[in-house]
Amino acid sequence: MVSLKGQSLLGLQGMPKEKIDLILRVAKKMKEVVNRDDKKLPFLHGRSIVNLFWEPSTRTRGSFEMAAKYLGADTVIFIPKGSSIEKGESFRDTLLTIEAMGVDAVVMRHKQEGCHAFASQFVTPPIINAGDGAHEHPTQGLLDLFTIHEAKGHINGLKVVIVGDINHSRVARSDIYGLRTMGADVHLVGPRTLLSPELAHMGVTVHYDLDEALEGADVVNVLRIQRERQGVGFFPSVGEYASFYGINHKRLQQAKKNVLIMHPGPMNRGLEIEPDVCYWSQSAIQEQVKNGVSVRMAVLYLTIIGGDDVDITH
Repeated sequence: MVSLKGQSLLGLQGMPKEKIDLILRVAKKMKEVVNRDDKKLPFLHGRSIVNLFWEPSTRTRGSFEMAAKYLGADTVIFIPKGSSIEKGESFRDTLLTIEAMGVDAVVMRHKQEGCHAFASQFVTPPIINAGDGAHEHPTQGLLDLFTIHEAKGHINGLKVVIVGDINHSRVARSDIYGLRTMGADVHLVGPRTLLSPELAHMGVTVHYDLDEALEGADVVNVLRIQRERQGVGFFPSVGEYASFYGINHKRLQQAKKNVLIMHPGPMNRGLEIEPDVCYWSQSAIQEQVKNGVSVRMAVLYLTIIGGDDVDITH
């Protein structure tokens, strides 16, 4: 029996297909709960989950909070400002203090790559990676897989194009690992300054020409251009980036007619994606947000309770 009980979710790199299938299967049932009037399940009644965020977040933190509440858990939001971290408490001591309070899982986002793996070595509760630097964002990767499977009925054999700032994107890495495991044909495209040729070693195809990359695409996942990095000079201007790599309807003529459009948010409309594409009938951007709750419900349930399925008739 495949089980995630008591296991940390650090990333999708190396995660077996069977475990991904399990999460997606349970997430499908959890979405039935999200869509109904009575969204409460008793599975995590009496359990406590800490959301520990060193970086800003709207979608990820909010959806983890909703996921925990829908499952009946109590949640505690922890942010460094106003905590003992400002007094010099170490990362390790902070985690040990939280563990000593009796929590059942820790959802954590941190700017430092690898900190979740480090944390999982000295605390007992499962550590769920909500983003670590430019390394991974596994639950975003899982919700992207879920969204694609829901829309297309399968993932194996699909051509999925990821556009934008690949080098700095933890979303891109988790998507690549998950999509490759599930049998997708993954293509990356962006300016050379934001897309290292070494990424081809991950089993993907690297492009620097958007029209070439989009040819025959089943799915296009558009990454946010991180404006905070624009001053570093990764491309001459936002206007030039939009001209060469912005997703619009004209460019999408290269893709399949039923192409699925995705974006992890927040969006820079008019820069990496045009507004009429954002709200197009073939855009799944808002559905990704809903699916984020369902997938995170599945992850919390499976890491805390375990099992190889879930009965939502409670």
